[in-house]
This record gives sequence, structure tokens and C-alpha cells, in this order.
Amino acid sequence: MALAPAGPKVFLDYDQQALDDAYDQSVYAPNRQQLLARLAVNSELARLRLGEPERFAYGATPIEQLDVYRTHRRNAPINVHIHGGAWRAGRARDCGYAAELFVHAGAHYVALDFDNVVDAGGSLLVMADQVRRAVAWVHRNAARFGGDPDRLYISGSSSGAHLGGVVATTCWEKEFALPAETVKGYTLTSGMYDLRGPRLSKRGQYVKFTDAMEAALSPQRHLDRIRVPIVLVYGTLETPEFQRQSRDFAAALRTAGKAVRLVVADGYNHFEIAETIANPYGPVGRAVLEQMQLGEASAPR
Repeated sequence: MALAPAGPKVFLDYDQQALDDAYDQSVYAPNRQQLLARLAVNSELARLRLGEPERFAYGATPIEQLDVYRTHRRNAPINVHIHGGAWRAGRARDCGYAAELFVHAGAHYVALDFDNVVDAGGSLLVMADQVRRAVAWVHRNAARFGGDPDRLYISGSSSGAHLGGVVATTCWEKEFALPAETVKGYTLTSGMYDLRGPRLSKRGQYVKFTDAMEAALSPQRHLDRIRVPIVLVYGTLETPEFQRQSRDFAAALRTAGKAVRLVVADGYNHFEIAETIANPYGPVGRAVLEQMQLGEASAPR
């Protein structure tokens, strides 16, 4: 069977169909629905074992809330997790599956809720503002749940990793009157760090990209603002664009003299690699525990 002829190039070596496919996880991860269903079940099982998380509001609108899964240790480090979902899906409750890894390693686990891009009127700027305000709230209110604000870390996957990269470019002193290194490190999995490709793909049908939005929310264009270590993780079965985005961001950070580590996980697709944050021996779980200087041996007995 002859292949359909390629159309005109719209970005790098991609024609429009290839670019659209490169930003569509279902094309490269046929087990997407199976994995998402498994994460939902595992989130419920984690809550059965740990108990329901505490719910706090970080803003005025109903969605601006977060879940805190407490560890038993006092003044413990904190991991704030930013969920993915192509900017248009996902909730904090869907992220409970990762809670046990942090709680048993001696850290609090905080999962954020924020608007999806459709509810935000197509603006990623609204979402970025919410996530930044949520992180600022956690830093200021860590004592309310026994957390150490000086050991605050971020994790994120997919579009959540993009938003995590945006958080890494925050001028905390100027924008929030907080310490310059409010966050001590980031572990970002399968993210997008320059928005030119997504803007030209079919994601531009539901995100109302503007030149200003693309420039402001492309972390790779603001390397001078990044002050703390970043770990980037991706799987070898991801779409070509999600692999390229992580490689290019890592290379740019390295060239700029920033602290960066790139973890390439062989044999994982986009959803399989995200799931490994719940496994201390998985690529993401191992990376985040190492960055936070935690380990399975530190679990409470």
C-alpha cells in the first residue's frame, strides 16, 4: 500500500498531519485509556490506605484548591504536583496514585487543582497564574500542615510539566515577595518547553495562542530566570515532539550553565512514564526522590 504524499512543511520537518500526530498522545500510546483508568483506581486505593487528603483553598474561585497528603514527620519537605491532561483535562484527585511514594518517604504530597484551558477562555496565562499562586500559597502556609517551606519541590507531567517549567521562570521576589529560590528543584516529565510547535498543531484549535502568550509561557526562552536544578524525564516511546522538547530544553539549560539532568527511559510511552512517579524504582519516582534527598529507607515504621 502506497503512503500518502507528505504535505507542505509547517514546522521543522513536519507537515500538518505529522505535527498534529506528534502532539496527539493517542496516536503513539494506544493503551492511553487503560492507563488512565488504572491511575484512577490506584488513586482511590491510595486514599483508602492513607485517608482522604486535606483540602485547602489557595484562591477565591471554586477550582482554586489543593489536596494535601500529609506525612507523619514534622517539618517535612513538600512535593507540589502539577497534573497534565493536554491543558484541558485532569484534577488533583486523579493524582492520588503518587501520594504513597512521598508520604512513606517522609514528605508531604500536594496535588493542585486549576482551570482547564477551555474554562479559562482558551488562555494558558490564567492557568499559569493559578499554578504560581498555588505554589506561593504552599510556601506561605506550609506550617499549617507541618511542611518545611525551605524544602519545597515541584513535579509535573505533560502539560503539567510545561506549567512546572513556567513556574521555574517565576521572579518570586518581584511577583510574590518570596525568596528567590522559593522552589528548590523541579522534576518534569514529558513536557513542552517552547510553545511554537504546539501552537502550530491542532492544539491551537482550543488554546487561543497569541504572540505574547507564546513568548511569556515558553520556559526555554527565559533561561536567565531559572535558578535551581531541573530534572527532565521522557520515554523513548513518546511522540517525536515530546522527546525533542525535553532534549532541546535540556541542551539549552546546559548551554546556559544551568543545573539540569536528562533522564531517558527506554521502552515507556507518555502515560507509562508518568505512572512511574509512584514507584521508587521507576524512572520518575527514583529521580524525584533523589532530587529531594529522600529514599525508601527513610519511610516511617
